[in-house]
Parts: sequence; structure tokens; C-alpha cells
Amino acid sequence: MKRWVVAVDGPSGSGKSTVSRRLAAALHARYLDTGAMYRAVTWAVLHAGVDTHDTEAVAKIAGEAALGLDNGTDPDNAYTRLDGITLDAEIRGPAVTAAVSAVSAVPAVRALMVARQRQIIAAAGRIVVEGRDIGTVVAPDADLKVYLTASADTRAARRSLEQSADLAATAADLARRDALDSGRTADPLVQAPDAVILDSTELGVDEVVGRLVDLVGRAGA
Repeated sequence: MKRWVVAVDGPSGSGKSTVSRRLAAALHARYLDTGAMYRAVTWAVLHAGVDTHDTEAVAKIAGEAALGLDNGTDPDNAYTRLDGITLDAEIRGPAVTAAVSAVSAVPAVRALMVARQRQIIAAAGRIVVEGRDIGTVVAPDADLKVYLTASADTRAARRSLEQSADLAATAADLARRDALDSGRTADPLVQAPDAVILDSTELGVDEVVGRLVDLVGRAGA
């Protein structure tokens, strides 16, 4: 079986997780949510009562966490585990969401996570990987790179509906995360020069997945 990697990057609320998981299922490939890995480390940091701005302590927790190859990559049954505990619900809570950008900006944390993500990719064969630095850092040689985006208003509306949260507060939080993710020193969110830009503002999930399946076919993956 031919090995290939599809890298899907983009800002919060662009639909990366839903689209990437469905794409992987449609292509009978594996699926990796790299953001979930950073969220799991963030949960561990908060659970330990560590200040998220104490970079040395944060890096120590990340280094000790049993995370990475335990990450479920079946798109129909993906999961994220830390030290043997499944944390899919816990890592999506407001506390982790508020702190994940600070934790994921720590260079030592990113180095550890990138190394683990590359291990998972190498073992998968065919895989769709989503995050913020996949096409630029984690898998710069990916067979297809996609930058999935949408208008700020659309992203905020989707996220507030998903979380049953206040729209204005959600918009403010997304703007904050966009600024932090794009402005960090280590592996910032940027569009890879050779990525295909796909704006999902006016598209439904099925339409986006359909276009991606077509792009994968054109890329020969």
C-alpha cells in the first residue's frame, strides 16, 4: 500500500477536526489530531497545579507524560490518552481551552510533541494529520497540504454553537487564540507556501470533504 500524508492546518473554528476525521474515514486512512495532544499536556499541567508560564515546569510535565503513541488514530474511534487515562471530554473544557495556547508555545513542549507526532505518522502508512504546524514543521514533505480557513464571524458562530457558548465571548476567545498561535516564536501558525487554501465559510462539511477527496486524488496520494 502506498504511504502518504495529508496535512490539514488552519485556525481555531475552521472545521479542521471534523473535516479531517471524515476525510480519513472516507479514504480508509488513519487520523491524528495533534491539537488534542497539546490539550492533554495542558490538562496535565493544570492538574498538577503548575503555572502555565513556568516553562521549565511545563516542559518537565510534558517530558514525563505517557502520550503520543497511545493516541488513537482510527477515525471512527479516535481517542487521546495520558498515562493510560482517556481524556477526550476533559481536554475540551474551558480551562484547557484557555491555557492550551500558552502551553503549546513552550519550545521544549513543541519539540517533544513534534517528535511523537512524527513517530505516529511514520507508523501509520496512510494518514490525515491536522493541526497548526503540520505542513510547515511536522510533515513538510506531506503529499498534500491544505490550509483550511473561514471568516472570523463564521468560525465564532460554529464554535459557539458547538459549545453552546456566548457568541461574543467565543469570538473574543478565538481572536485571542489566533493572535497567540500566529505570534508565538516556536512553530507559529502560518500557511505553508505550497498549501492549497480552502475557505469553508460558505461550504458545508460534506462539501469540504468532497473537495479534499478530489484534491487527494489529484495529488496522487
